[in-house]
Amino acid sequence: MKLILIDGNAIIHRSFHAIPPFRTSKGELVNAVYGFASILLNILNKEQPDYIAVAFDLKGPTFRHHEYKEYKATRVKAPDELYAQIPRIHNVVKAFQIPIYTKEGFEADDILGTLAKQADGKNLNTFIVTGDMDTLQLVNEKTKILANAQKWSEPIVYDIAKVMGRYGLQPSQIADMKGLQGDNSDNLKGVPGVGPKTARTLLQKYGSLENLYKNLAEITGSVHDKLAAHKADAFQSKHLATIITNVPDITLDLAACKTHDYDEATLRAIFEELEFKRLLNRLNTFHKISGEKKAAASSLQESLF
Repeated sequence: MKLILIDGNAIIHRSFHAIPPFRTSKGELVNAVYGFASILLNILNKEQPDYIAVAFDLKGPTFRHHEYKEYKATRVKAPDELYAQIPRIHNVVKAFQIPIYTKEGFEADDILGTLAKQADGKNLNTFIVTGDMDTLQLVNEKTKILANAQKWSEPIVYDIAKVMGRYGLQPSQIADMKGLQGDNSDNLKGVPGVGPKTARTLLQKYGSLENLYKNLAEITGSVHDKLAAHKADAFQSKHLATIITNVPDITLDLAACKTHDYDEATLRAIFEELEFKRLLNRLNTFHKISGEKKAAASSLQESLF
């Protein structure tokens, strides 16, 4: 049985930046809505999940911002024209009859991690759809990452071996790596002067940040001095980079997540209002999804956009 968990914000940003801006005849910018809807159709068609859910970030600070005021402070704020499309995207998800998970104070990654952990004990194969490589720390025997590719028919599938091949580390060591080398995108300090190569070499020998510092006396030279001087930064960075897998009040409801037929009338009304003629044509040939997997129309095995 297959569970698909979608990182809603990652797909919104990918769609907004990948598709040239286009507007309806009334002047409404809708490129992110179009891209998100197109990806959903491709996921349902190609992956044919038994269960599916979407997680979104909420507006406002998370516990990471409260603990470290500089968290993500260097990121350029997305344009208002992106945020204006989010309510439309939520309506599209609801029309597909896919449940939405959010939690104030937590990021979508934390919700995905919590749902994936709960799925581990339910005889499910879980696939997280995202472009955020921080989620690679969630990979295990039952959870894989489907990373964005130019064509959805050719996603990059990260299992344990793929993560090892890319980083030379186990998925469980990704947060330790961020603790040492930092992360510019999230404004995590790490240990200044310790780059990816050194971080990986240290973790391949010592396994974790905790064990590394227990054996700090074995390390000599400038690396020792950097590690000693920035121990607090290293552990704070690891803590902030670690995806939470026990978000309060988040429960995987398989009955709600069961893949249903979409709400045809509502979805068509949305597509017509937004003038998504191509997507309307795809709906005409799209095989509605039911609890039983149905053969997908080969004409839909197309590029993402």
